[in-house]
Amino acid sequence: MNQKTFSAKPADVERSWHIIDAKDQIVGKVAVEAARLLRGKHKPIFTPHIDTGDFVVIINAEQARFTGNKERHKIYARHSGYVGGQTIETPSKVRARKPELILEWAVKGMVPKNKLGRAQLSKLKVYAGSEHPHEAQEPQSVEL
Repeated sequence: MNQKTFSAKPADVERSWHIIDAKDQIVGKVAVEAARLLRGKHKPIFTPHIDTGDFVVIINAEQARFTGNKERHKIYARHSGYVGGQTIETPSKVRARKPELILEWAVKGMVPKNKLGRAQLSKLKVYAGSEHPHEAQEPQSVEL
């Protein structure tokens, strides 16, 4: 028996579009499914070092919810690099400013932290409301 390990080439990958409705869904569960589709782990040709993932559109991001007291007690911290440049926000403040960021940051934490992860994140499209400009791609609905 002469079996070889299959390794996908970038030309072998066929990308499809998926749409996830985050209305009344838990942020983490939406992010897990989006990251799985972006990485391509649902495909039999999944190869860890090749971007085999699909495009993902998340709608109604402003209506995704947290469990427990995370809406008030979770913090998002970032630093500008300057003295006193630390900014701390709660999810409720982020939701008021730009609700798409909550799901973008959740998915970003679940993909690789390198060029491959950045390429996969570029296929993520998040919208606060139910309107999106990707109807022409005919995205398939994903149930959570």
